Amino acid sequence: MQNIWLLAQAPGESPAGVPSESMNSQQTQTKILDSNQPVQTAKKRQAVGSYQWIFLVLMVVVMYFLLFRGPKKKQKEHKNMVNSLQKNDRVSTIGGIIGTVINVKDDEITLKVDESNNTKIKVTPSAIGAKLSKIDKS
Repeated sequence: MQNIWLLAQAPGESPAGVPSESMNSQQTQTKILDSNQPVQTAKKRQAVGSYQWIFLVLMVVVMYFLLFRGPKKKQKEHKNMVNSLQKNDRVSTIGGIIGTVINVKDDEITLKVDESNNTKIKVTPSAIGAKLSKIDKS
């Protein structure tokens, strides 16, 4: 059975342009509905819904890499750089001070900033911005 015949009339509607006041309340309008149409619509909605879930999962994965993975990688690189610091390494702090490492402890690093006055400063390991080079004193 391919077609279903449905007899119905919406309030205020009239067939063939006849005003609804002149129509008898017993008259109805004939509409033809295809029996396959609701099934196709449901399948299309289900397919669209699955694409939305795939898109949502992809968004979460991208957000993970942007928000969590990148900063953790930079923190790990910084930690490795600070752990590899040795005496006579030349470093730059995040404040822009350039100095030579004299002593490395767990919670502080001593830098020699000025050779002529023998000026030294102590900074935390998190204040070291970059390792510039190693000075060879041979």
